[in-house]
Amino acid sequence: MLALTVVVFRHPLAKLVWPDMRVQRLLDDAELAMRQGRLSNPDGSGARQRFEAAQALDADRSEARDGLSRLALAAVAQARAQLQANRLDQARQSLQLARELQVPQAEADAVAEQLRQRESAHAGLDELVRRAETARAAGQLQIALPLYQRVLALQPTHTAALEGREDALSELLQQARRAIADGELARGAGLVAQAREQDAGHVDLPEAQAQLARAADLRRSRADADLRRQKLQPALEGYRQVLHAVPGDPAAAQGIERVATAYAQRAAREAADFRFDAAQDSLASARDIAPRAAVVVEAEQALVRARQAQLRLVSPLPGRERQRRTQALLASMQEAEARGEWLTPPGESAYDKLRAAQAISPADPAVQRASRRLLPAVRACLEDELRANRIRRARACYDAWQALQPRDAGLAGARRQLASKWIAVGDERLGSGDVEFAALALREAQALDAAAPGLDAFAARVHSAHQGDR
Repeated sequence: MLALTVVVFRHPLAKLVWPDMRVQRLLDDAELAMRQGRLSNPDGSGARQRFEAAQALDADRSEARDGLSRLALAAVAQARAQLQANRLDQARQSLQLARELQVPQAEADAVAEQLRQRESAHAGLDELVRRAETARAAGQLQIALPLYQRVLALQPTHTAALEGREDALSELLQQARRAIADGELARGAGLVAQAREQDAGHVDLPEAQAQLARAADLRRSRADADLRRQKLQPALEGYRQVLHAVPGDPAAAQGIERVATAYAQRAAREAADFRFDAAQDSLASARDIAPRAAVVVEAEQALVRARQAQLRLVSPLPGRERQRRTQALLASMQEAEARGEWLTPPGESAYDKLRAAQAISPADPAVQRASRRLLPAVRACLEDELRANRIRRARACYDAWQALQPRDAGLAGARRQLASKWIAVGDERLGSGDVEFAALALREAQALDAAAPGLDAFAARVHSAHQGDR
């Protein structure tokens, strides 16, 4: 009967006995692996894998859970031993295992700190600091600062590196201040930016930034003065220096546009005087700055028309034909005067007609009388147009005056008066919502007189209106 019972109930009995035997064997193998230091192994022979397999077979038994807890502490101990032996990669892996097995946080953090310090020492931080100090002593700050940065990236509290970087940045900012004082704005700005990137809270940084801002303002003011005196190349260089020091500076960018406008206007005047080489040079300068600006395109067209006008006048003329042509030009000049076309359109303006008549008959008394009469007429034109608030035509009269007598002492006052009129009319149109015309008025006023009273306040209002539109 006993034998028959064993045969019939062999499968249920095996299920009762075999799992316990298999779990116990896994637990024994896990303990042996832990004693041998085989804490984890992807092939399944490690203590971790054995304990986890036993736990999967019988979750109610506590031996596997307890074993995993002891295994976590063993991983921490193993990491410490590996640190002492300078086996840093293995120590990092053991620490990772301990964290995965949920070792107490304090235990893991303590080992992690030791590992970081040992890695820092292993990386040769002291040697890096020594090299940085040598470079700084030799004045090679561009070499010293990256070395200090490498040390601090590995060990943020490294005292020697912190102090060395502080001193190096102070020396760097001293170089920046000297460069700014010498007028080297771009270099000074670059050094200030480098110091700010390394340590935005450096004690010497605000003073250097303030010096840079003051220098940029002064350089911009000098460029404005050069532009008013028609010293266009120095003005352009000044505005560009400001932009290098303060990228995106709106006043400097507008100044460059005004220089392009001034070059184009100069090219048109020189073309009207048949000074084609000079006109071509001025036009090339304008084109280099703003090749697609409307004023540059207009100057190009004026140069073409002026060349055509000259071709019509260069052929030798008999005396009677010369007199007839001169009288016709003077009559055309009077008609252009009546229309207020003092300087434009090129080739057809009163000024151009007079210059053409002078080219044909420079000694003709009628031509000389017309020349003497035109300048007072142009001045009167400017006053009349200003009183009538026709500022575009007033600008044409002013340009004609400047073309006829470039060194006239009265031009400075007329220029400021015209700039003030642009500001007044532009402000009025801005109040009615015409932001586009106000922006045009601002550019015209700036080109005429960058120091005109009320210009800065008007520019601020136009800028605010543009921001509101966006």
